[in-house]
Amino acid sequence: MSTEAAETSTEPGELKKVIGPKLLVLLIIGDVIGAGVFAITGPVSKEVGGVAWLPFLVAFVVATFTAFSYLELVTKYPQAAGAALYIHKAFGIHFVTFIVAFAVACSGITSAATSSTLVGKNLLIGIGQFIPGIPDGPTASMLSAIAIIVVLGLVNLRGIGESVKFNVILTCVTLLAMGIVIAIGFAAIIGGQGDLGRIVVFENHSDRNMFAAVTMATSVAFFAMVGFEDSVNLVEECKNPKKDMPRMMLTGLGVCVIIYILVAVTVTIVIPPGDIANPKNPDAGVLLDVVRVGAPGIPVDVIFPFLTIFAVVNTALINMLMASRLLYGLAKQHVLPKPFAGVLPKRRSPWVSIIFTTILAIGLIVYVNLSGQKSIVGALGGTTALLLLCVFAVVNVALLVLRRDPTPSGAFRAPTIVPILGVITCIYLAGPWVRDRSAWIQYEIAGALLVIGIVLGLINWFFVHRKGDKTETFGDIEHLED
Repeated sequence: MSTEAAETSTEPGELKKVIGPKLLVLLIIGDVIGAGVFAITGPVSKEVGGVAWLPFLVAFVVATFTAFSYLELVTKYPQAAGAALYIHKAFGIHFVTFIVAFAVACSGITSAATSSTLVGKNLLIGIGQFIPGIPDGPTASMLSAIAIIVVLGLVNLRGIGESVKFNVILTCVTLLAMGIVIAIGFAAIIGGQGDLGRIVVFENHSDRNMFAAVTMATSVAFFAMVGFEDSVNLVEECKNPKKDMPRMMLTGLGVCVIIYILVAVTVTIVIPPGDIANPKNPDAGVLLDVVRVGAPGIPVDVIFPFLTIFAVVNTALINMLMASRLLYGLAKQHVLPKPFAGVLPKRRSPWVSIIFTTILAIGLIVYVNLSGQKSIVGALGGTTALLLLCVFAVVNVALLVLRRDPTPSGAFRAPTIVPILGVITCIYLAGPWVRDRSAWIQYEIAGALLVIGIVLGLINWFFVHRKGDKTETFGDIEHLED
């Protein structure tokens, strides 16, 4: 049997290998491009002015360091358990594995809360064009975001799995929305409506120097680059993962950063500098203003909000699916209370984990809204980036430790300097020195979520040992996310 045939054959009990290179790159692009580009382009532009494209480029470089590490690890250990598997193999410390796995689940919850906030705001804007008088203030936006989370929870309870065709369609909708923004930018340049010279002008309203402002903006922009790490969970369904994973992950990341840079340049060219910091609808993002200013003849408030809804809602659903399934997997591994492994008899969906993650997401939305944060999306999206930066730092260390194991033939191998740079840059971007004091709420949210996980773990440990159960935790780590 040829190597390729061996790669694509499926033994009984294995996942079906149906994902080829083209489908894989579309899934990666769809996972990366989502709420981030709509939510944080404005804040990044506000921090650095016309060079808003630079933080996206730096965030891409930092993400690529960790992507190289993931590629070596996933081709070396081709199981769909992600970061928890690599860290458990490297250190073998159950508590560390648990914290990393729970942090990944929490990043999905905060990301879904971010996406739901953005979707809720745009939904109110869109409906308001047909029903005059629809409120779009903070309270209405919060209730709308909660409603979105509840709907996602109900969909999740029905047992819906990830639909490849559905993801591809929504990815195309996202790319269409991005294409509209970019095309309007080019039309503005041709029509003399924008100022191309702005893209090299650094501006900061807090008197920070360029290095400090760019690194701070990069910590915000990094939220737009997350999602590539989810593709390692598709490895068992790829036809030829050793060949396709490296090429398609790096290609997908490259496509995404090009789109982000073009969008950032468009915002800078079309929107006057003073207006970038004050979009008409802050939580809906500055991209609506780009279409409004650059193409006033287009009914932007009617069309564009719904495009963003379709583009972002799938990100929220996938993140909630991931988070609930990961908590279910942790319960099956005996490190979370047993009820989290409960499933509906007919739907076979993990209903306890779904309800728990839904309540947690609602709690986050309410807490951040009541805390008086100017940018709800910034607080929740920043927490997502913070959690994943910490996870990425540990994954890069795990790669260096696992170099002790022999590398299989044909597996990807990253230059040794890459994971070292990955550790340094991820730790740096996770630090308080790249955040405003008002953004430190991200540490409060991340810390509170991890404390919840630790408390649940201690409760589980108490009852397991009280019953005299000696079951080893993480006994089947390779199937954590099944």
